[in-house]
Amino acid sequence: MSRIENNCFSRVGYCWSDQSCVIFSNAAQSDQARILALNASCYLKAGGHFVISIRTNCIDSTVPAEAVFESEINKLRAEQFKPLEQVTLEPYERDHACAIGGYIMPQ
Repeated sequence: MSRIENNCFSRVGYCWSDQSCVIFSNAAQSDQARILALNASCYLKAGGHFVISIRTNCIDSTVPAEAVFESEINKLRAEQFKPLEQVTLEPYERDHACAIGGYIMPQ
């Protein structure tokens, strides 16, 4: 997924007729929820789904992992995502979680 905001064709007038049904984000960046939101606005159709791998140490290593997970989920909700499920990846990966959900879900 692109981290460059200007790299989105839909922002300059192109129409994507075949937008994706699902996007996956494993960005490992402190602003990974924002990156997912930018890419979803360009490449994910309304009613599509997302999967995001949240790595707490990449976001804020001074805060407990559960607080970082909650904060990232709230950021996603603010960007028209509807998280459906979140699971930690313990014991395989410490301080990692995976969340799935929908984007601009119909009422």
